[in-house]
Amino acid sequence: MSKKNSLGLIGERAACDFIVKKNFKVKKTNYYSRFGEIDIIAQTDKYIVFIEVKSRSGNYMVSPVESITLSKKKKIIRTALVYMLENNIMLQPRFDVIEVIKSCDCDILSINHIENAFYQEDNYEIF
Repeated sequence: MSKKNSLGLIGERAACDFIVKKNFKVKKTNYYSRFGEIDIIAQTDKYIVFIEVKSRSGNYMVSPVESITLSKKKKIIRTALVYMLENNIMLQPRFDVIEVIKSCDCDILSINHIENAFYQEDNYEIF
């Protein structure tokens, strides 16, 4: 496993543990469709939550959430729509980002959960 994949996996596990403590129910991790991948799909009383996990260690030029491109957002939204259709989900979708910052030794330094980090705007061409 590459160092990047290992870093991401550690971050995703930490993010799952974090949201479970916040009373989210994890429905699926690493969900794939032909459009892309969603790191974590969780549910609250009101929302089906699609979560992108961004992990970083050491110094970085931009914050993890700022590294999510418009193209990546579109892929996440398309994949979320597929998941909702396949599973007959009638809850309001929400798109969150969880930033996981780790030390060089892979100790978790901080976790930042950004609710409604992005959403489907009218000017996004989804398909």
